[in-house]
Amino acid sequence: MSKIEQKTADTNDGVVTYRESGSGTPLVLLHGIGSGSESWRTQLLGLGKLYHVIAWDAPGYGGSIPVAPSTPSAADYARRLETFLDALGVATCHLVGHSLGAMMACRFARDKKERVKSLMLASPAMGYGSQGKEIQNERRTGRIELLETLGPKGLARERHANLLSAAAPKWARDLVEKVMGEIRPHGYRQAVELLVLNNILADTVEILSPVSVVVGGADVVTPPETCKLIAESFPNSTFQILPDLGHACYVEGPEIFNVLLRGHLDKNS
Repeated sequence: MSKIEQKTADTNDGVVTYRESGSGTPLVLLHGIGSGSESWRTQLLGLGKLYHVIAWDAPGYGGSIPVAPSTPSAADYARRLETFLDALGVATCHLVGHSLGAMMACRFARDKKERVKSLMLASPAMGYGSQGKEIQNERRTGRIELLETLGPKGLARERHANLLSAAAPKWARDLVEKVMGEIRPHGYRQAVELLVLNNILADTVEILSPVSVVVGGADVVTPPETCKLIAESFPNSTFQILPDLGHACYVEGPEIFNVLLRGHLDKNS
């Protein structure tokens, strides 16, 4: 499969690395906590004929400068997304967020609604912001101890299969493991804090733009029932389960995912 090289943007808040393809209406893709811009390879290649597809490396991932707070909020990532889009000259876009990237996407869509044509969330993470300190500490400790014990590559080796169904093809497993193995510890720790301390529902009720929520039927990380609750919290949304796919549904099932994304974009253009 062809490779799309990483690029660098100089923003008012520091460097952001990203990958892009195509031209026309911007389509911006935000990855999850154990991933990076390269995970969107099939969307960059498949949709670049129709859209200007942009996949960033979130702050602290790839070559992107981390956000300043050690315990950042979704607003910190949304502000970085704003300066990134400003640096690229992107005034408005269709926005897609996967897992933790959905939390960032929702906050941006809430704060900068005039810049978001539509929103699609894939396997959105709810977050543990309303779960209480005991559960929050348990989730934080579990993730950080695994990282510190195994390192990024060991973490990827042990955990990448959780993001896919049992029937996922080898190329999908290899891509998920490769990208997860390249996470940077500091950026990952900050992202863990975002996951632990925030709740996506704090932002969804204020988002009036059209929203599509999709999730793999075999997703054990953000199960369909949880994603359905998130979808129902928006004033204007649709919800669809992608049969037999795991958490990284856009990697494992790019054909069906891209068709659904195309339909969403056509409907909301």
